[in-house]
Amino acid sequence: MNAPISLLEQVQIPAELQQCFNAQRAAYLDRPEPGYAERLADLKSLARLLKENREQLVTAINLDYGNRSEFETLFAEFFVVLETINDTAKHLKKWMRPQKRKIDFMMYPGARNRVIPQPLGVVGVIVPWNFPLNLSFAPLAAIIAAGNRAMVKMSENSGHLAALLMQISPKYFPEDKLKFFDDQGRGPAFSSIPFDHLLFTGSGTTGRAVMANAARNLTPVTLELGGKAPAIVGPDFPIKAAAERIMWVKMFNAGQICTNVDYVFLPEGAAAEFAEHCKRLFAERFPDINGPDYTSIIDGRSFARLQAALADARDKGATLVNLAGTQTPNAALRKFAPHLVLNPTEEMQVMQREIFGPILPVRTYRDKQEVADYINSHDRPLAIYPFTRDRALQDFYISRVMSGGVSVNEALLHVGQHDLPFGGVGASGMGHYHAREGFITFSKLRPVFYQGPVSAIQMLFQPPYAKRAMKLLNLLIRFKG
Repeated sequence: MNAPISLLEQVQIPAELQQCFNAQRAAYLDRPEPGYAERLADLKSLARLLKENREQLVTAINLDYGNRSEFETLFAEFFVVLETINDTAKHLKKWMRPQKRKIDFMMYPGARNRVIPQPLGVVGVIVPWNFPLNLSFAPLAAIIAAGNRAMVKMSENSGHLAALLMQISPKYFPEDKLKFFDDQGRGPAFSSIPFDHLLFTGSGTTGRAVMANAARNLTPVTLELGGKAPAIVGPDFPIKAAAERIMWVKMFNAGQICTNVDYVFLPEGAAAEFAEHCKRLFAERFPDINGPDYTSIIDGRSFARLQAALADARDKGATLVNLAGTQTPNAALRKFAPHLVLNPTEEMQVMQREIFGPILPVRTYRDKQEVADYINSHDRPLAIYPFTRDRALQDFYISRVMSGGVSVNEALLHVGQHDLPFGGVGASGMGHYHAREGFITFSKLRPVFYQGPVSAIQMLFQPPYAKRAMKLLNLLIRFKG
């Protein structure tokens, strides 16, 4: 997406986008509150779309990547999303139920308060390329459960998948309820549509542009961004176990995950042991770096960026450890050899921006406060990963270091917990979805007061105020606080 544009500058919205938005808004106004049965049927249709087109969807994602591990696609894109849809359907009736709230004593007798979750209307979703099904269908589960309609713009790097979804989606949903779009450079225009809510997942730079575009219409946004999420290995935690768990996440999707471990803190003196375990693990898990289990880097630009980041670190004095050993990656397939970067410094590119690839800087530390001070001196990350069995040390990092989420003694897995909200904080994002919080994000929690047969406030506080009304008010204030 392009850089942010002035709030005074108008963006021309393409006719196709405008027509779809108009149709969805009209359909919403005609039937603003679909019932439980319709929402449940729509969730089932969302799941059927995935199941009935599984092979085509896997193939399309593989074509977009050049090579995407089939297991990683099925696990992270299909299994997790189907679990999300099932969990949403299981709780939907409860989430839709109006909430009772207490009544102010002056409003009696017979008055009631309710909070009624109602659909917002038309929701826009801007999807990145790294997990294109997960990051479109998981939020769609919440959007549809809340009774909304949705327009979904796929990434420029998801051309094959976007074309397939545009083709098959009308078999499951009318276009005035759900429609997919390919990119065609229309990101700024899409984020300038006056949606009732806009969800964006991607980089912080683009997130700022999206928020600026949405601001023209006062469109509320949920931004799921990235950042440099650290793993912190405590002095009590086995280095071998830490390497096993961190490497699994770091190599998944070739490191192209917004909640991935971006760098690791090790106790002083542990870097050499950690590196040896990482080399052994990669050799065991990926004996052929050019094989189908190791995912390609998404495009040539990203491949070149990772190469430049490694060269920059080497030129500035870091020690590089090639975890692929003697294996020769296929550059034509964009297979990137994973590396550790030992002794990184702040001026290196790998410590200045999110890496989004199989490069892992390794820092060492002497005490926990040093770690907390370092992380807190930078943008708040999307996640932190403390590895320690010491409950007090776990609580120290959770209390002293703010982040979007936390996995303790593991990395990434908090994102897959269906009863936990997911979201960033500060530069790593704003707002939540997943779980009940997703339903709430895409709903208007509408407060409704129902007056009873008698209006006590009309009886007690009628003007002129100088007499009975003022005396009563002063009496009430006296007994407050």
